[in-house]
Amino acid sequence: MSIVGKSNKLVSNITNVKGIKCWGAHSGIKSLRRDLAIIYSEAVCSAAATFTRNDVAAEPVKLSKLHLRDNLAQAVVINAGNANACTGKQGYKGAEAMAVTLAEELGIKKEMVLVASTGIIGEPFPTHDIVQGIRTSVQNLTNSRKAGTFAANAILTTDTFAKEGQTTFKIGNKEINIAGIAKGSGMIHPNMGTMLAFIFTDIAIDKKLLDETVKELVDKTFNMITVDGDTSTNDMAAVLANGMAGNKKITSKKSNGYKIFYDHLHEVMLHLAQLIVSDGEGSSKFIEYKVTNAKTEKTARKLVREIQNSLLVKTAFFGRDPNWGRIVMAAGNAGVRFNYNKVNLFLGDNKTLIQVLEKGKPLEINRSKVKKILRESHIRLLLELNTGTEEAVGWGSDITTDYVLFNSAYTT
Repeated sequence: MSIVGKSNKLVSNITNVKGIKCWGAHSGIKSLRRDLAIIYSEAVCSAAATFTRNDVAAEPVKLSKLHLRDNLAQAVVINAGNANACTGKQGYKGAEAMAVTLAEELGIKKEMVLVASTGIIGEPFPTHDIVQGIRTSVQNLTNSRKAGTFAANAILTTDTFAKEGQTTFKIGNKEINIAGIAKGSGMIHPNMGTMLAFIFTDIAIDKKLLDETVKELVDKTFNMITVDGDTSTNDMAAVLANGMAGNKKITSKKSNGYKIFYDHLHEVMLHLAQLIVSDGEGSSKFIEYKVTNAKTEKTARKLVREIQNSLLVKTAFFGRDPNWGRIVMAAGNAGVRFNYNKVNLFLGDNKTLIQVLEKGKPLEINRSKVKKILRESHIRLLLELNTGTEEAVGWGSDITTDYVLFNSAYTT
């Protein structure tokens, strides 16, 4: 399967999905940059989403949860530059106004609209500007490729590039498309999905089955990335399926084509999640953390999360320091039982893995060689528990002085 992303300038995008129209515009929240995206499906979609578990949830998160109670949706509107979080009644009314305005312009029910925001927390919400921007943008909705690019760019904040992914495959003789956009660079420690991710497909699938599938795949992708350990107030990952591919509706995991769909959706979600990590604020390295031979997948996942979130591990990678003691320290803090005397640990890059620990005992290593490997921009860490057959993989970045400098003056 081929996932089209950052490396291809002529990317296919969400407009490849049958029945999807979109636009990205400048509403005035941000100076000079697009800050409002609208994505519309010509048909009502089966829809599923995961949201932040931060107790201080943004107003659009609260509203979108209500609108998704029936697992149906037809449009998404996203603004960038203002998070609409910690804004109280004024902010909630602003989120409602976004949904009501778009629904009126499109001639659909307001409950069919999902709303998302990203940007600075605690600023008064500029409802008037955004409502005007929605009314203007609806007139420009199109399935042209440039519209998909505009939408992908309109949801960015501190991101350095737009994050897109698209794939096409067949189930029987029906062509199926899946495509998505995402944003995220800092405040990335999802406990649901990612900062923001919106994925669209023209497959016909039961809405409850889609909901189950999305939650399962979020745990394998967006919930396994981290940049700085902070879960945003606005996190949201949504998948909308409009059925316009014309395939026989998938109603169970045993249905013809379900496994094919599952694998392709997984690839798109993973692609977007990894793009977010690769764009981590101030980061210099993309790090893959893998735990294998665990008793349970839960154990492996918990160890990955603990290691990838350790500031001492992150700073060691930034400093190209083969200080593997920090890794086993972090593993020991995960709150899961494992036999350290069976543990093997490897560090490396895309081509080479060097073992530094065997059955809990340190090995003599060429520190200069390991440090040279750690200069690479893509680093791998492999922890073998040797107590079972389950595994988990996660992705993260290092913490650099640039990250500290950037986030110490975020609003000034």
